[in-house]
Amino acid sequence: MRVQAFMFYGCAVFFLATDVVYWLWSKDWTGTTALALSVGLAGLIGFYIHFTIRRLEKGNGGPLYEDDPEGEIADAAGELGFFSPHSWWPLFVALSAAAVALGVVFGWWLVILGACAAIMTTIGLVFEYYRGHFSH
Repeated sequence: MRVQAFMFYGCAVFFLATDVVYWLWSKDWTGTTALALSVGLAGLIGFYIHFTIRRLEKGNGGPLYEDDPEGEIADAAGELGFFSPHSWWPLFVALSAAAVALGVVFGWWLVILGACAAIMTTIGLVFEYYRGHFSH
């Protein structure tokens, strides 16, 4: 996955060059700021992927299977992680976040109610598999 990190670094360099050329030709603050944010975001993602892969390689004792030129598809077999098969909690978290956003428009009382709902639904989302049918 080191290739993905360098792809994002390449995007950051491309956006930087584009940003400089755009500023010199147009002197437009809006587009220049948007391109500068693109440079930062691409660099941030590249940085995260780069150092996460370095940490995984240290813990794994060598390159990951997708970076091995002699690797086989079967090397990637096994459990990849736990993915929730169904959950209603993300819907409720999104609705409470929407209530907070609408509260800024309609009144601070709705912000407070939405923030309380966001806290409760986030707790429900995090601890969903620690109670009830799925508890261990």
